[in-house]
Amino acid sequence: MRYIRDEEGSPTQRIAAGDADLALNFVVDIATRLDAAEPVLVLAGLHPGCMEVFATGRVRAIRDLKDKTVRISSYGTASHLFLASMVAYVGLNPNKDIHWVEYPYSEAVRLFSAGKLDAFLAFPPTGQELRAQRIGHVVVNTSTDKPWSQYYCCMLHGNRDFVLKHPVATKRAMRAILKATDLCAQEPERAARFVVDKGYASRYDYTLQTLKEVPYNAWRSYDPEDTLRFYMLRLLEVGMIKSRPHKLIAKGTDWRFLNELKEELKA
Repeated sequence: MRYIRDEEGSPTQRIAAGDADLALNFVVDIATRLDAAEPVLVLAGLHPGCMEVFATGRVRAIRDLKDKTVRISSYGTASHLFLASMVAYVGLNPNKDIHWVEYPYSEAVRLFSAGKLDAFLAFPPTGQELRAQRIGHVVVNTSTDKPWSQYYCCMLHGNRDFVLKHPVATKRAMRAILKATDLCAQEPERAARFVVDKGYASRYDYTLQTLKEVPYNAWRSYDPEDTLRFYMLRLLEVGMIKSRPHKLIAKGTDWRFLNELKEELKA
């Protein structure tokens, strides 16, 4: 298995282009790529709950985002689509009711800390840092707050041609990824030390906290198809996708490896 670093852009875009064979990404970004008929197959759900919506005192719930300023990386990206799904779920129109502003993630943290943004979607270790500094507050924690905690946020998907042509390699890679997911759940201290030692994170304490908070043991019990359907319906309601969920799921998923590995990797 060879890894490529992709800190800019969408992992699913790299999958669709054939630049990568397998990747993890937010379900909402994958959904829009399937709607665009890109050559992507969803293979498994990995975990829910790695994101938090941070807001200022003017926002106590998602419905309070109406007419507020909310940071996204850009329109149509995962941060925009995920927040739009949340907004749509509570009856707001993400196309009309939210003032979206585009900033790099690092700039968003600075602007939020200065009170120039009402809300943004935070990823570890930013959430831990903001809580430690008592900046803003959490409106939604996708690890604990329903309905978001009941669905995967990150899903494993692959390039359609690669998966169909190389089923053995696909399954071997999936086995390694799912075993690593189990390690995060069962030995978070060991996993956190590995991540820090490899230079993927700088602080052991924040990394360990993240690994303990994110439900990495959910890949066996959650239904990935339910996750796709839930988010696709939100996106369909606000016109961000055009196809019905059942059509996208039928064309864009392959659960055979997941079902086999659930049996082979029983807890």
